[in-house]
Amino acid sequence: MTTENNLSSITNLEYKAYFQKGINYNEYKEHMADDLAANSDVKIKEYISLNQHRMHRVEKTYVVSNKLMKEVQLLKNKTYWLVLTEHWCGDASQILPALHKIEAESEGKIEMKLVYRDQNLELMDQYLTNNGRSIPKLIQLDSNYNVTGIWGPRPEFAQNLVKVLKSNPTTADTYANQLHLWYAKDRQKSLEIEISELLVQSTLLQIDALS
Repeated sequence: MTTENNLSSITNLEYKAYFQKGINYNEYKEHMADDLAANSDVKIKEYISLNQHRMHRVEKTYVVSNKLMKEVQLLKNKTYWLVLTEHWCGDASQILPALHKIEAESEGKIEMKLVYRDQNLELMDQYLTNNGRSIPKLIQLDSNYNVTGIWGPRPEFAQNLVKVLKSNPTTADTYANQLHLWYAKDRQKSLEIEISELLVQSTLLQIDALS
């Protein structure tokens, strides 16, 4: 999975506080619409509008696979997903709708809350990617708010693709176009594989804690 699992200095109670102040997916979309209407930065408005269309497309087209649905429904313990994000983030627009659908299929076993990166830099800086504040970043917590896994900012194949494209002067400025074309073709299949691995990691850590 494309993440750096840094040794966090944040306590369980602090994770709980972050989670409790987070917003759900539908609230996030409402805030996104407000941001689009009120933001004075033309470029940011363009990103937000484009991301709204991407999110709507994923909401319409993505269906949780039977395999992942069974794995989610077999979860025995409450799992919290705390996700760092921002409205302008293109990767988040591809990822968040899928995570929300997975959350919905869990029948309450998974609960996801979203927090804004730039308002929570002390949390973000615990989970850097190549020393950068890349998002979205998913912090998986158990029922006692212990960290059981980290994921993000994008599936491993996409992360490697971006690295290659950015290193080439002829594609560096347009890498986002090819990245989102990859997302459209992949249809969240790579994400599903990595989320499945994340959930397995959670289960194994909870078994270890009980043994």
